[in-house]
Amino acid sequence: MDVRALRIDGAWELTPRLHPDDRGTFLEWFTAEALRDATGRDLVLAQANASVSRAGVVRGIHYADVPPGQAKYVTCTTGSVLDVVVDLRVGSPTFGTWDSVLLDAHDRRAVFLSEGLGHAFMSLEDGSTVVYLCSAGYAPEREHAVDPTDPEIGVAWPAHGPGGEPLTPLFSPRDAAAPSLSEACAAGSLPRADAVAAYLATLRS
Repeated sequence: MDVRALRIDGAWELTPRLHPDDRGTFLEWFTAEALRDATGRDLVLAQANASVSRAGVVRGIHYADVPPGQAKYVTCTTGSVLDVVVDLRVGSPTFGTWDSVLLDAHDRRAVFLSEGLGHAFMSLEDGSTVVYLCSAGYAPEREHAVDPTDPEIGVAWPAHGPGGEPLTPLFSPRDAAAPSLSEACAAGSLPRADAVAAYLATLRS
């Protein structure tokens, strides 16, 4: 598996080696060893999620209180999505910036993002299926959202799908009403970079 660090500290792109033959393709889409070698920590699996989305659906930007936060290992098994990681850690050198990876059923890439980072994606095709391995279970009282269209963050959501068809962004009511980055920061709901770093150090010890 090939691993590439993203622009935001604490996030990686993982590209598996594909083994095609006349029956189809085999791959290891997750290995604990590859993740540990890249990140210096293990992913303790608490929950596995799946979502199926029509073209244009945007899910996120979501994040969770740290500790415990929620690390995610994300891949797309059918269709394609633009997966986005946003640095929401107040005090981080890259606070408010984002990076993205195309996840699809061709290259079978995955993204790992550590606790304290924001996550979102846009479905580029009908029926795009995303699966997530999560380090913590769903806890609504600890989970939050930031406006995925906030111009301060400036995520460049695609206007067209892989075949050139136009995409119309579709948001859940929760995400459409989410506060901006500045509003979330003023409310004190964003994770602090120093607290996140201290918590991650305990995971590596």
